[in-house]
Amino acid sequence: MEVQIKELGNSQGIPFPKAVLQEAGVAVNDTLTVKVEKGKIVLYPSFRHKALEERIQESGCELSGIGELDWGEPQGNEVW
Repeated sequence: MEVQIKELGNSQGIPFPKAVLQEAGVAVNDTLTVKVEKGKIVLYPSFRHKALEERIQESGCELSGIGELDWGEPQGNEVW
């Protein structure tokens, strides 16, 4: 597949077809890391920490509020 570099304001850019983005697992507004390796431009999805809520949502599970737990009376030198 060939793409053409276009003028985008004061910068240049490459519009990617939706199918290419889907196959690569990236979406509009995702952040990518750009590197030049042996004369080739390579794009990588940037690492981003996910919140617990995001991870749970992606897993398809539900987070039930546990609340406080009662561990009973102190048994040794614990400070309460």
